[in-house]
Formats: sequence, C-alpha cells, structure tokens
Amino acid sequence: METRRYLEFVRSKLDEVLLHEVGSIEAAARIVADSCEKGGRFYVFGSGHSHMVAEDVYIRAGGLAFVKAILTPELMLHEMPNKSTYLERLPGYAEAIVNLYKIDEKDTLMVISNSGRNVVPVEMCMAAKAKGAKVIAMTSLKHCQNVTSRHPSGKRIIDLADVVIDNCAEAGDAAYQIEGFDGLLGPTSDSIGCAIAQAIIVDTVELLVAKGIQPPVLKSSNLDGADAYNDALFDRYYGYWK
Repeated sequence: METRRYLEFVRSKLDEVLLHEVGSIEAAARIVADSCEKGGRFYVFGSGHSHMVAEDVYIRAGGLAFVKAILTPELMLHEMPNKSTYLERLPGYAEAIVNLYKIDEKDTLMVISNSGRNVVPVEMCMAAKAKGAKVIAMTSLKHCQNVTSRHPSGKRIIDLADVVIDNCAEAGDAAYQIEGFDGLLGPTSDSIGCAIAQAIIVDTVELLVAKGIQPPVLKSSNLDGADAYNDALFDRYYGYWK
C-alpha cells in the first residue's frame, strides 16, 4: 500500500516550507498582528479548493476572532463542479467582493491561489491594495512563476502582494505517482496551506501577547462552558458587516 510513502511525500512538502518559508510566514504574521492591533481584520480568500484554507482558520477552536473568511458560494465547489473555474476568470467580480466586505487600510487580506494567475485572485489583490490594505499571497511558486497571467495587466498575485508565501506544491498541485498508473494524485496545496495559515495565526497571537494584548481566541463549542464565551465573541466580531 502507498499510505506511508504518500504521507512521507506530504511531509517532504512541509519540510520545504520549514526550510524556505518561515521568514515569509513570520512577516505575514507581523502585518496581521498590526491590523489586529489597529482594530482591523484578517480577511482570507480562496476560490475552488483554495477556499478550504480560508475556512480552516475561520470560526474554529483556537481560531482568532479577527479572522473573517470570504466564502462566496459562487467561487466554491458545492453548487456546480466547474462553476468556480469559469467565474474565477471574470473581471470586475473581485472589486465588488472587496467593497461588500468593506476592506480598508486597517485590514490584511490573504489571497490563496495555487496558480496565482486567474483574474479574480489578481483583482482581489489589486482592489484590496487600492483600499490601503496589506496583501499576503499564498501560492505555488513552481506553478505561479512559470505561467502567464490571465489578467489584462499581466500581473499575477506574486507581483502584487506585500508578502508571498510558497506552499511548495508542484505545478498543477497533484504530483504523487503510483506504479502502473500514468495520472498524478495526491495534491498538497490545501493540507500544507492549512498548516501555513495556522502558523500565521499562532505567530500573530504570540506577537499580540508580547505587546500586552490578550487576543480574542475561540474555544471548542464541544467543551463544557464554551458556548457563552464563544457567543460573546460572535456578537462582537461576526456581524454580517464589518
């Protein structure tokens, strides 16, 4: 069976992150902590499967209440399998999202896109920066650096972000091979991306605590007594509007 070899393959990607991306993760945490200290938010956005990274740091045990995931149904996968693929290439959509979520100069936006080339992720970076927000890009440099942009500007998310974090995934994401089968399996961008995103949260909380700030962190709703604690955070941080 391939279990052990595949898990070792995933671990090798995490090892790449540990070797090359710690500095970028820490730089990302510094700008997120700065946003939180100013009363801003950490917005996280990804379309298609990349939305899972955004969802992983949103409203969960150990999660920072300053996080707000942008989970627009049209760009997720549960409505129709190829809908997000087509919509991710439409101009003008991202600016509307940034305006709806009221992103401003106090905020940080992390855009997750393995290829980093499609119109909506590129325009999310552009629109957020136009509002004065800081932008983090999480992508596969093996992919993004070797493709052209689908945006008329020719820009990719790595050309626009204040901080770029490489998830160390292969181009096309699926990269694991088994004997006797020609296809590629076992994408890693989401499993590694979630670990990176959680590392940003941990570092952000550390930075805030070092400044004497006790940040709002959610508890598991399956622990006794947690509901009242979490409900107070929901009331304060999770209204529909900012």
